[in-house]
Amino acid sequence: MSTEPIAVTGATGQLGGRVARRLSASGVPLRLLVRDVSRAPHLAGATAVAAPFGDGPAVRDALDGVRTVLMVSASETPDRVEQHRTFVDAAAAAGVAHLVYISFAGAAPDATFTLARDHWATEQHILARGLDAVFLRDNLYADFLPHLAGADGVIRGPAGDGRVAAVAQDDIADAAVAVLRDPAAHAGQAYELTGPEALCFAEIAGILGVRYHDETIEEAYASRAVYDAPRWQLDAWVSTYLAIAAGEMSRVTTHVAELTGRPATGVAQLLKK
Repeated sequence: MSTEPIAVTGATGQLGGRVARRLSASGVPLRLLVRDVSRAPHLAGATAVAAPFGDGPAVRDALDGVRTVLMVSASETPDRVEQHRTFVDAAAAAGVAHLVYISFAGAAPDATFTLARDHWATEQHILARGLDAVFLRDNLYADFLPHLAGADGVIRGPAGDGRVAAVAQDDIADAAVAVLRDPAAHAGQAYELTGPEALCFAEIAGILGVRYHDETIEEAYASRAVYDAPRWQLDAWVSTYLAIAAGEMSRVTTHVAELTGRPATGVAQLLKK
C-alpha cells in the first residue's frame, strides 16, 4: 500500500468526515486540513494541520509532499470563490497532482441556484491552474431533506412540481473514496452524483410524513425574513427551490453505481435507516 498521504479538507464536517473515516479505516495515511485542529477527528494514520482555505501560505505548507487532495467546498460565505482560488493556487504551488473537488449538480455561470455559479467559477480556476482534476457534482443532499420542514411540519418553497434527484452523503463519500484511491484513472472526469430517482416535494413530504406548500417567490422571501439573513444567503435558499422548479436538479445518473459498484440509495431507503 502506498505511504503517500491523501489530504482531506472539511474533515470536521459531515461529508469530509465520512470520507476521512473511510480512508483511515482502509489504512490510507491522511493529512486533514482544518481551521481548528482541536476539532479534527482522531483517526488512525491521520495528521491534522491548521490550514484555512483563505490562508495560502498555510495551505501550501500543509500540502507539502501531498499528491492527491479532496477539496470539499468551503462554508457558504460571500468570499467563498476567492477562498477557493487561494486554496487552488496554493495546491498548485505545492505540487499537488490530483485534485478531487466537491462541486454541485448543474454548475454553470447562469445556473438558477446562485451557489452553483460559485462552483462553476471554482471548477474553471482549477482547470486554469492545470491540475488533474475530478469534479464530483453532487445533487441536493438527501440527508438534509428532513430539516427542510418547519416546526409546523410544512416544507415551504417555490419548487412547484419540479423534481430533485437528491443523493445520500454516504453514497457521495463512497464515490469520493473510489476516486481518491485511483485518481489518475478518473482525471478529467466530471461525475454527477444523484439518487436513483427524481422526486417532487409533494412526494418527499409524503415520505417524511409532512406537508409541502408551494410558495410564490414573494412568499419565499417573506417566510425566510425571520432569520435576518443577508440578501446573498436568502437568494441562495430561495434559488435552490427555483432551480428545482426549472428542472435543473432532476437529472438521474448511474455515476454512484459506476463508482461504488452498488446502487444509489433512495430517499425512502435512506430515511428508514
